[in-house]
Amino acid sequence: MGKHHVPGGLPSKIQHYIGGELVDSLSGKTFDVLDPVSNQTYVTAAAGQAEDVDRAVAAARRAFTEGPWPGLLPRARARVLNKIADAVQAQDRRLAELETFDTGLPITQALGQAQRAAENFRFFADLIVAQADDTYRVPGRQVNYVHRKPIGVAGLITPWNTPFMLESWKLAPALASGCTVVLKPAEFTPLSASLWAGIFRDAGLPDGVFNLVNGFGEEAGDALVKHPDVPLISFTGETTTGQLIYRNCAASLKGMSMELGGKSPAVVFADADLDAAIDSTLFGVFSLNGERCTAGSRILVERAIYDEFCQRYADRARHIVVGDPHDPATEVGALVHPEHYEKVMSYVELGKTEGTLLAGGGRPSGLDTGNYVAPTVFADVPPTARIFQEEIFGPVVAITPFDSDAEALSLANNVKYGLAAYIWTSDLTRAHTFAQSVEAGMVWLNSHNVRDLRTPFGGVKASGLGHEGGYRSIDFYTDQQAIHVSLGEVHTARFGAAGKGQS
Repeated sequence: MGKHHVPGGLPSKIQHYIGGELVDSLSGKTFDVLDPVSNQTYVTAAAGQAEDVDRAVAAARRAFTEGPWPGLLPRARARVLNKIADAVQAQDRRLAELETFDTGLPITQALGQAQRAAENFRFFADLIVAQADDTYRVPGRQVNYVHRKPIGVAGLITPWNTPFMLESWKLAPALASGCTVVLKPAEFTPLSASLWAGIFRDAGLPDGVFNLVNGFGEEAGDALVKHPDVPLISFTGETTTGQLIYRNCAASLKGMSMELGGKSPAVVFADADLDAAIDSTLFGVFSLNGERCTAGSRILVERAIYDEFCQRYADRARHIVVGDPHDPATEVGALVHPEHYEKVMSYVELGKTEGTLLAGGGRPSGLDTGNYVAPTVFADVPPTARIFQEEIFGPVVAITPFDSDAEALSLANNVKYGLAAYIWTSDLTRAHTFAQSVEAGMVWLNSHNVRDLRTPFGGVKASGLGHEGGYRSIDFYTDQQAIHVSLGEVHTARFGAAGKGQS
């Protein structure tokens, strides 16, 4: 296993960042943060309460109403966003090291996420400069145009899986649009989020435009969602939390964007390129330690190739390198937190009663401490099984056979979620027909999740509400105001004119 790697220069404490200053909670409350390899506390973080959120929202509101940010030309905002991207890129190795230490993600994958975070800022810098709005003409009579303006203070609530990248995904379009923000990162993984303050300040973002409050969802997150001066909430996380936020947004009719859980199917037909399908479906569920909303965690395989697929898949799964997240050879690291480890292990035990265990099923040998789960493969899983229906969010996969296209579609759609789907076939007609019939916000044909940042990202059913990505993100953070200009004489019915002057 080797020595546990602890990065140098870790902070002595993690604070909030409000109005351009690092501050503790007004109450002095803190919480402990663990690293997932030793499960020891390595730092304490300020635990935000309602009064801390009030301060952050007030700072963001002031920066929105009195500060320069919302009124800057798009090019001026884009310059700041590009400087942010440059800074993230310049320290990508340090970012990856901290992210790996805090989350347990393998270092090579954390590095890719840091680079993706830089790209998110660059992409929205380009988009905001290129943004065009609609004009509608009625020749000789009217011209109507759309005036787009930032909505105000955006509340951003982000999860603990790939935290830095997912924060960038909300921060970049919110800032590009001219909004000011309050970010509430996940309490399990506050380390990389604490770097934003310095990055933004150095890039020239005015004080108060970005504010960060650490803490628990039930305290800091709840206060942010309910705050009357926060008209928008963008949330990525688990579905039941999303439902609670939805209820709490109802009172003041807030704008919401929600990317929730998933139990995405990967459907492998007999005519698929089997080598590519095996590579991709292994990566699709075991990358990022299986802690990914778009994981292809249910693999549906056509009967003719089912036995061969299961045998080859399980053999590969048994050889996946599990170990120290900081070792570049590691393919699966440690799960984020002991609580999450217990949850995933409870599903592994349940799976042993619901399917046939082909690989994994417990802690890998030689790794006696840390939140390590061996990549686990269950075959012959019936669609009624809980491991087929429920999101596990770890390195655990369920494989189920099918006999016909219709059965495959029925199995694919037979869960409450609808985030992603992956389809493997060499039949063009089947590929498109099946893709269009599957209940998923995003479908990949003959690949895993390889994303174009211009495309809509979001799910159907219990997987979310609304879309982000490309112009849809800009739409979310801005109000589109229709302005109507009359060019000719407007004929108006003259109410009250006929009876004028009569007694």
